[in-house]
Amino acid sequence: MEQLNNNEYNILVVEDDKEIRDGIEIFLKSQGYHVYKAADGVEGLEVIERENIHLAIVDIMMPRMDGVTMTIKLREHHEFPVIMLSAKSEETDKVIGLNIGADDYVTKPFGMMELISRIKAVLRRSGKQQDKTKLSVGGICLDTKKHEVKVDGENAVL
Repeated sequence: MEQLNNNEYNILVVEDDKEIRDGIEIFLKSQGYHVYKAADGVEGLEVIERENIHLAIVDIMMPRMDGVTMTIKLREHHEFPVIMLSAKSEETDKVIGLNIGADDYVTKPFGMMELISRIKAVLRRSGKQQDKTKLSVGGICLDTKKHEVKVDGENAVL
């Protein structure tokens, strides 16, 4: 199974706390990931429909649409991994998160090294098989969702 490089993974961070959201973004970018952000589940689902997301980090308690509802909705059409974030550390909260479709559950506060290790583990397990919208051969990448062709990372003019 072919693995993507970090710079080929698109990670969505859905978190209502701007400082946490921005902190995760800065750290993930420093590790070479592409990062998209949303402040709640509604925005998160909008990003998912526009972008080719490989993994979502979703806070549970958010305004407008919470992380549980968002995860249930995204699972209707998407198979990419989801890591839930929550200040709730009770076993029942973790069980609910995992039962509705999350692949992992991280309680706040958390260390960035723990989060990156969990991201790498979940991506390693999921591999590239969930990414059926992209086909890569050599330096050529076809994205059927975005209707784009890239050669060596640059958009091809058709």
